[in-house]
Amino acid sequence: MTRTIATARRVLQQLAHDPRSIGMIVVLPSVLLLLFKYVYDGNPAIFNRVGPQMLGIFPFVVMFLVTSVTMVRERTSGTLERLLTTPLRRGELIGGYGVAFGAAALGQALVTSAVAIWLLDMDVNTPWAVVLFAVVDAVLGTALGLLMSAFAVTEFQAVQFMPLVVVPQLLLCGLLAPRDSMPDILRWLSDALPMSYAADAFSELGSTSDSTSSLGKDLVILLGCCALALIGASLTLRRRTP
Repeated sequence: MTRTIATARRVLQQLAHDPRSIGMIVVLPSVLLLLFKYVYDGNPAIFNRVGPQMLGIFPFVVMFLVTSVTMVRERTSGTLERLLTTPLRRGELIGGYGVAFGAAALGQALVTSAVAIWLLDMDVNTPWAVVLFAVVDAVLGTALGLLMSAFAVTEFQAVQFMPLVVVPQLLLCGLLAPRDSMPDILRWLSDALPMSYAADAFSELGSTSDSTSSLGKDLVILLGCCALALIGASLTLRRRTP
């Protein structure tokens, strides 16, 4: 744990000296929600119906992009290569990055949820649950970004993973059409994608004031996907030189 926390501290210090990354993590999701709000300014019912799902999608996308690009930058700069020559284990290294970006995701979720609920008047019945799922979604984006960064050689390749990992989840999560109305093969594929459970949870949070077993199931699945992605990231982390 000591080495994991030390790694997390180093990553957070690097983020603190990068205003662009801080702005992208903390400010960009709120700006996108504000834009979405005023696109449907004449029809607030659409914002209240789809807005909660956007509260989970925007942090997920932003954290995936920031994390994957940052990890590839660490590799190309030689930082990861040097760290892997130390007694630091791969799991401790990935854990440190996960803790650091998880802390950034927490700050992002708090700011974005506060803007959505209290500034943009998003109609949700359980604000604390909205914040919880926003944090978990952002951490999921972080975990998947760490995993996919192992397969990218350059920062541009890391960005190219977005159409492969993010876009199919946006199309199949139920945002554009109910998942029950999709053809069987697409519905089965949707059931295997974590963003579908995040979208289901946010839809439910916008329509009920009581926590249900369905929300609990969605939360467990999302946390499980985060854990699997982090484990996969630690197993695929390799040195480039012998």
